[in-house]
Amino acid sequence: MDTSVCAWLLLLLSLPQGQSHQPLHRSKRRWVLTTLELQEEDPGPFPKLVGELFNNMSKNVSLMYLIRGPGVDEFPEIGLFSIEDRQSGKIYVHRPVDREMTPSFMVYFDAVDRSTGKVVDESLIFNIRIRDVNDHAPQFPEKEFSITVKESQAAGQPIFQLLTVDLDQENTPNSQVLYFLVSQTPLLRESGFRIDLISGEVRLSGCLHYETAPRFTLIIRASDCGEPSLSSTATIHISVEDSNNHMPTFTDDHYTIQISEGQVERDVLYLPVHDGDSPFTPAWRTQFNIWDGNEEGHFDITTDPETNQGLLSIIKPLDYETQVAHSLLIVVENQEQLFNCQEGQLQPLRKAMASTTVSVQVLDTNDPPAFHPRSFIVSEEDGAWPAIQLGYFNATDPDRADSQIRYELVRDPENWVTVDEKSGEVTTKRQIDRESPHVNGSFYTIVVHAIDNGLPPLTGTGTLMLFLYDVNDNAPILQPHSRHLEICESAGNKALLLEAEDADLDPYAGPFTFDLDSDQGDVREIWMLRIKQEEGHSAELIMRRSLPPGDYLVPLFIGDRQGLAQKQTVHVRICSCPSGSDCEEHSDPGLLWWALSPVCAAVMALSASLLGLLRCYCVFGPKRLRGFIPSDSGHQTLIVSNEETKALSAQIYLERMVPRRPLQLTEGRVVEMWSQKLQGVDVLEGDTGDLPHVYREEGECEGAETLSSLTFLEQDLSSELLDSSGSKSTPPEAMCFTSRVPS
Repeated sequence: MDTSVCAWLLLLLSLPQGQSHQPLHRSKRRWVLTTLELQEEDPGPFPKLVGELFNNMSKNVSLMYLIRGPGVDEFPEIGLFSIEDRQSGKIYVHRPVDREMTPSFMVYFDAVDRSTGKVVDESLIFNIRIRDVNDHAPQFPEKEFSITVKESQAAGQPIFQLLTVDLDQENTPNSQVLYFLVSQTPLLRESGFRIDLISGEVRLSGCLHYETAPRFTLIIRASDCGEPSLSSTATIHISVEDSNNHMPTFTDDHYTIQISEGQVERDVLYLPVHDGDSPFTPAWRTQFNIWDGNEEGHFDITTDPETNQGLLSIIKPLDYETQVAHSLLIVVENQEQLFNCQEGQLQPLRKAMASTTVSVQVLDTNDPPAFHPRSFIVSEEDGAWPAIQLGYFNATDPDRADSQIRYELVRDPENWVTVDEKSGEVTTKRQIDRESPHVNGSFYTIVVHAIDNGLPPLTGTGTLMLFLYDVNDNAPILQPHSRHLEICESAGNKALLLEAEDADLDPYAGPFTFDLDSDQGDVREIWMLRIKQEEGHSAELIMRRSLPPGDYLVPLFIGDRQGLAQKQTVHVRICSCPSGSDCEEHSDPGLLWWALSPVCAAVMALSASLLGLLRCYCVFGPKRLRGFIPSDSGHQTLIVSNEETKALSAQIYLERMVPRRPLQLTEGRVVEMWSQKLQGVDVLEGDTGDLPHVYREEGECEGAETLSSLTFLEQDLSSELLDSSGSKSTPPEAMCFTSRVPS
């Protein structure tokens, strides 16, 4: 051990710590004692005199001395101390003492009158101090330590600190520890370690080089300053973690590639690099950047995690017509910052990146036609007629100006338009209806392809968004749930909600007007409408008086804000509701008959009249029927029988914009058809080619039972229909006799 260092420490520790022990003389006490101090681990022989004490009252009184306390009759060590035969004040110790276990003992002394046994003086209390000896060496918490130090660790900075424990008395040379570096393996001139003598901090004294020495082993000794000095050793294993002291470099300083225009392709070029650092560490891993030449964002470069090379990709198609060549400046650096160590000190680096250039030649290919613009909007009025020019599609071939382009219509779900193959002109060929299901938000989409004459031919796509602004071409109608309503007879004047809708947009829709059809008899005497002004799309239908159970038709007109109206019919069913407040569900065949009764009445009237004519024919023959009904010059149209039926059935649900009476219209139509049928009988006169076939003799038709199944109410027919068929009181079979044949 270095004795000069310890001598210096002993000088510091020898500074005055207090007064030495002297015989104690106190005026108030009559005790006299010498210094009581024991040396730790005293080898004996035992018992051994520690000291002596006496009381000056012993001159007048025969005294007996008693001792008690720790070390005598109390723990930690019973029987360690004793007084000789209680006659004198000599104190003895009977065995060695370990200061680290008990550094001192507090002992009590008493003086007792031997004859009376009474204590003649106050008890004396003092410490028996154990003087320390250097019997413990400094101890490390572990015999071996393993630490990791980065290669880029700066010199002079602490990398580890060793701590020891010495059980000897504190602040004495016995417990003062000094640290020494015993050995370093491998021992290198430029890479070394040192340890602080007092703090035990291990510091780097030079540059580390992972490639030269990836590991070091240090042996450290800790020694105290006692006499004799005691020491112990520990081993430190240092692993050097590779840091970035090698810059990556490209294997080539220039690359050339060819790329076809219009393509997006991954990994079109591999850029290998070399790096001297440990593989798969941040010091080795690279990151690439395109430093120049990628202003339009056509390229991207990434790092292959396995090979550490760069991967160049095309992420945005190149255009030969715009730029035929690109020059890229690509740089590479490590993920970890680069460092350099020279003469034991870290040095700043001026250049931390390597670079290379990549020349990209763009190859020309057949590009699809390009629309200018790709989509455009044209507005037109709803209901526009054919032959209206909507606009032009304009496409060009980016490869050459003289390319021939033809246009092809690919989306027109309603088949409304045509597109000229050469000019791209869009023209309507059918009337346009904004209420089409293919119109979304008033927009109708038309898609056209432009096809060039390249090899192979390529196609571009253009879009025309046809905006249809609304016109008032739809009158409001009742919503489906408002066309058939039910109400219990007991409900009285409960309001029935009528809600309407309009296919047009504002201002051609609501608020709506609701009005009863006053031409339909006493409808206003039975029903009334209450308009809900705050809503504008509904009204309430209310009965003015009680009606018996049955089915009723309530005609009314609904108009929009511009006044366009349409007749609607509400079917109201009034039921008795015997089991509650709701009408019972049942199938009522009379409802259909009731709804179709005007038409059925007209059909039955026609059938009955035709049967009457047949009867007349049986009685009078074809010649007597000639001119049965005078020919009317205003009825010269021939109607095919199936079209008659179609026209007749269509009148059942026909509703016009102009208010009309459906029953009167149907009756007028029946009269017209019946008249034309009767006029057709004249064709039989003079027809000698095919004479009528006699089915029955005269008089046999009178008993025809088929007429009994064609009964109908006379009041169901209009006066016009009855007038055309003869007197109301005359039965059909009598019409043959009341009519006159014109001369």
